[in-house]
Amino acid sequence: MKTFEEKWTAWLDDKLAGAELAAFESSLPDRAAAEAEKASVRQLRLLLKRELSPSMMTNEEFFSHQLRERIALGQASTSAHGAHSPWWTVPRLLWSGAVSVAVFALCAVWVMQDAEPLEQSQSLTQVLNARLDPTVGPDATVTMFETKENRVTVLWTEGLKSLPSDYAAK
Repeated sequence: MKTFEEKWTAWLDDKLAGAELAAFESSLPDRAAAEAEKASVRQLRLLLKRELSPSMMTNEEFFSHQLRERIALGQASTSAHGAHSPWWTVPRLLWSGAVSVAVFALCAVWVMQDAEPLEQSQSLTQVLNARLDPTVGPDATVTMFETKENRVTVLWTEGLKSLPSDYAAK
């Protein structure tokens, strides 16, 4: 069963018919006041339809309307989440630097793990252990140059007339 408010709304919308309409109109205490209110409701509906109907927007208005809505949405989300901060803040830079150093160290340990240590050649050991005799050449100098890639050591001597016998190549 419908409540009085539902029947009243249906009567204002002209949805009641037949016996239901007759029963509702007979239950009204002041039918003339109700008819006057029904007429004022119809006028109000016409006024609202005329004044509040959506107006057609041109393309420019529609585009700017969409932009304004997106800007408002962006400002609302920014204010909800706090101020927008750049991705590269100082703590993030520190963390990324620390992670980079750790990754480099792990890679270096992994690469160096497979490398075999190079041994010194016997001739280099002999040259390093030998000393120049000041009587052979007081102004003599010995300079050594090494290249690890080719495993070559060059002994450059200046001021010697001959090499001592303990420098003999084997």
